[in-house]
Parts: sequence; C-alpha cells; structure tokens
Amino acid sequence: MGNTAFEIPDLNRIHELIPKYDRPGPRYTSYPTAPVWTDEFGEAEFVDALGRAVNRDLSLYVHIPFCERLCSFCACNRVITQDHNVADPYLDALEIEADRVANAIGGTRKSVQLAIGGGTPTFLTPSELSRMCTILDSRFPPDADAERSIEIDPRVTSREQLAALAEHGFNRVSLGVQDFNPKVQKAINRVQSIEQTAQLTQDARELGFRSVNFDLIYGLPFQSLASFSDTVDRVLELRPERIALYSYAHVTWIQKSQRGFEKKDLPDAERKLAIMLQAIQQFQAKGYQFLGLDHFALPNDDLYAAAESGTLRRNFMGYTTRAGVNLVAFGASAISELGDAYAQSVRAPKDWQDKLERGELATMRGWRLSDDDLRRKWLIQELMCQGEINHQNYYDRFNEDLSVRIPELAGQLSPLVEDGLLIQAGRDYRLTAAGRLFSRIVAMVFDAYLPDPNSDRPLFSRTV
Repeated sequence: MGNTAFEIPDLNRIHELIPKYDRPGPRYTSYPTAPVWTDEFGEAEFVDALGRAVNRDLSLYVHIPFCERLCSFCACNRVITQDHNVADPYLDALEIEADRVANAIGGTRKSVQLAIGGGTPTFLTPSELSRMCTILDSRFPPDADAERSIEIDPRVTSREQLAALAEHGFNRVSLGVQDFNPKVQKAINRVQSIEQTAQLTQDARELGFRSVNFDLIYGLPFQSLASFSDTVDRVLELRPERIALYSYAHVTWIQKSQRGFEKKDLPDAERKLAIMLQAIQQFQAKGYQFLGLDHFALPNDDLYAAAESGTLRRNFMGYTTRAGVNLVAFGASAISELGDAYAQSVRAPKDWQDKLERGELATMRGWRLSDDDLRRKWLIQELMCQGEINHQNYYDRFNEDLSVRIPELAGQLSPLVEDGLLIQAGRDYRLTAAGRLFSRIVAMVFDAYLPDPNSDRPLFSRTV
C-alpha cells in the first residue's frame, strides 16, 4: 500500500467530517492511557520493571516544573515561583533519583535521547543546566549521535543558557510560541515579542543546534482566522525545522487557571476548524510535510526521515524518533515508559524530594501491561506512527492472526473506510491523508479500556 504520510489532506472533506468525529478521545501518547493506571503500582513494581528493561539504549526525560509566571492556557504540571533557590534542592534530589534508577536498571546504559521539559527548564541558570547534564551523563553516557533537546520559553531564556546546553551536546530546541497576536497573548498571560523568538532562534542556530521546533496552539481565546494566519506567516519567516500545531484543550476541571478567560472568548467549533485547516495549507505551501495529527517537518529534518523510514515513535513528548528504546523519566510527575510498564512519579516537587531523601523512589502510580495490552499498544503505535494496520506484520511480531485478537475488526473499520479515513487493501488498512488528522478516532477502535461514552465525568480533550 502506498505511503500517505506526506500527501496533502482534502480539506473540504475534513470540513465535512468534523461534526461526526469531533468528540472526546485519548491522545494515545500511551496505551493503556493514564486514567487506567493504578496507585497499586508503586516503587517495588517500578524497580522490577527497570530490571526487566533489557534494551541497552535509553531515552531520558527530565521534568523541571518551575515557572516564573503562569500561562493561563497551560495544563502542564508546574509550580509558579520567583524564588530561584528552589533549583539546587531539586537538582540534589535529581541526583539521588538518577543513582537509584541507575542501580535498579543495572550495567552501563547509554542514552540515545535526552529531553528536558517543564515547566520552564530555562528557569535553571547556565551553571545549573550544566550540573543537570553532568548528573545524567555521568550515569547514562550519551551516545555519539544522541538527540538532545530542550523546551524553552523565549521570554526567560538567554544565549548563555543555550551556550551551556550546546557545550553538553544539545542539538534540538523547542520554542513555546503559541500565538504572536497581542490580544491573544494578553488573554493567556504570555506576552512574548516576535523579536524575542527570532533572536533565540538565531542564537540556537549560531550555537550549532541543528533543529528548531515551534509549538503553536489553535483554539485560544480571541483567535481569528486572520490573526492566526498572520502568526503562521511570521513563523514561516523564521522557518523552524519542525512545527507542532496543537489544539487547545479547555480542561477547566483539571486546570482552574484556565478559568482566567470566559468560554465565550474561545473560537467556536467552526472558527477553530477554519483556523486549523488554513494553517495546514500555509505550512504545506511552504514545503512542510504533514507527519500526522499535529506535527510538521521540513524534508531535511530527522523527524521527517523517521516518518519515511518507519522509525517514528509516539510517546509523552508527542512524535519523536528512535523507536524501540526504553524511556526513563526523572523529576516530579515524570512518566517512564519501559518495555512492559509505565511509572509516574508524584506530582508535587516537595513530596517528590521528600520521598527520595527518605531513600525511596517517588513512584505514584503506573501499569504493568498485559499480553493483550502489548498487542494493542503495538497496533496503535503502528497506526499513529506508520499509518497502517498490516496483518502480516502483526503475525510476524506476535505469531497470531489479528482476527483472533479482534474478530470484529473489519466491521469496526468499515465505516471509517466509507468515510475516507482509511484505505483498505485486502485485509490491510492505511490511513489516508485526511485520516491522519483523525488518527485518534481510528486508534479508539483498538482501545479495550474506553470509558462509557455516556459518562458525565470528562477524561479526555476533544479529538479536533
């Protein structure tokens, strides 16, 4: 079946399908998804899972939760503080955690990826960033061609911080942009000039970062078709190698800070759809390839190469490269994804630090994947990353016919074929270009844990 990864979606057809498929659904950065996990999975289960992680290559993630200012759209785990004295105790605890994880996982394990997220990682000074890197690199030596990335807020990031990271091999940087429109920025409490973003982009490139990503969000208060089109035009002038175009998730039952603006200020479904479709057109007109769901890349970027070669991966950081490695995460609220388990640390930094200082790992909850979970996870990853469901590949992987695992699959997928989200060839299926926008809907067919659709308890953001 032909690869549809880089085809341009039929935007008129997408417009017709939105009313039918705009519903709550998981983002499938994990399977099973986090609401399924249990607090019965604790430190002992995490240590046991680390011991079973046989792949010698690791992907590392570090969560730095601190921010100087609150962005009212944000649903991340963060602590708002102006007190930079919190950094050193946090790094002390990180060092304890790195030692315990290294002992549990055993042997010399090299890191082929390192990602720093938050919060605002550049809350840390250049010397604190260097200390963080030394803590990790001394225990998990970086591979010669390791991908090392960090999320930054251009408002609080200096060239000196980027230089410190470059000295430790960082080669990718992701800038939080969201929107350049002043009215939107004021509403979300994130006033950030184009000049700040442009300067940090230039600094990163001069310091040797080979890939720059911009995060954008559509569906924010006061956004219009014209205003967001202007934001996209400004982004295209700076030409980042990657773009993540996220749908704003209004989850006030999780984040009370999102109540800082009225729901009436948000674009309605029709306008939000128009903003998204227009942005896709603008990116593709300038040579960006649509990789699926919400990611775009230029053809010279590693993410594009991963999509083309079949090594694209989806995890808690979205789409990334290096399939098949264990993700080991550090810091408050951080989530590890091992071969057959997920483990999340406690969310509050003080509680996380206290547990580590008492000699414990700070595991709050997790999940040991069953045999059925592993098969369905593989199917969802294949769909979300490679855009296909291939019966022979499934059989080669699990020595089982897919019809044994999901006997009713053809009937469940048939309506999606009729709507043009999937192409069927014999027993196999491939997402169409339009289907890549609705891949969460297709993935839900393989999810054995979906809640009752009539439940009043909201769990997920909307799929569009």
